[in-house]
Amino acid sequence: MIESPVFAVMLTFGVYFFSSKLYSKFKFFLLNPILLSIVSIIVFLKIFNIDYDTYFEGAKIISFFLPASVVALGVPLYLQLGEIKKRGFSIILSTIIGSIVGILSAALTAKYMGASKEIVASIAPKSVTTPIAMSISDKIGGIPPLTAALVICTGIFGAILGPAILNLFKIKDKIAFGLAMGSASHGIGTARAAEEGQLEGAVSGLAICLNGVATAILTPILLKLIYLFL
Repeated sequence: MIESPVFAVMLTFGVYFFSSKLYSKFKFFLLNPILLSIVSIIVFLKIFNIDYDTYFEGAKIISFFLPASVVALGVPLYLQLGEIKKRGFSIILSTIIGSIVGILSAALTAKYMGASKEIVASIAPKSVTTPIAMSISDKIGGIPPLTAALVICTGIFGAILGPAILNLFKIKDKIAFGLAMGSASHGIGTARAAEEGQLEGAVSGLAICLNGVATAILTPILLKLIYLFL
């Protein structure tokens, strides 16, 4: 029974449900529902000796709805369109700068720590959503599966520590909050931003799109400049 696709769906929903309840009660950053769900499911699969492919036969049913959930981000975006239009130029400029910082911070750190070009290329697009990041990584000579893992880690890290860092620097503007979360930690960060309010979630969803486009264009250019001049 525990190896059936139906059980995988029930396990995923059940773990996430209880993780969300736990986080709502204690509000402790390490109890982030996504992080806690991932760890709990990994532990469960290890204890019962279930391989990932067997689990994913059921989990892919949930993955099927991922594109629809991304499209659904357009709803709060539409509802907040008037507010977003007022700051259109600053939003675009901020996202481009965020994309550049995201690429360079990862690529330069990896390069100066002695990573190969293949690893640097895998790390550079870490701050965009998984399908875009894997495609960029593949085109520039990276390792797409490694990129996917780094994207997930980046998203979880951003969702957990992002709000605390923004509060530390006294960034209270709702649009700035949403842009930072969406640009730095894509979908997982956007889910966290949406907890703060509809405007934050809408802007964060917009940042995913804009940052994806900017990163796809800028990553090959910036990596060439890094290896040309540094």
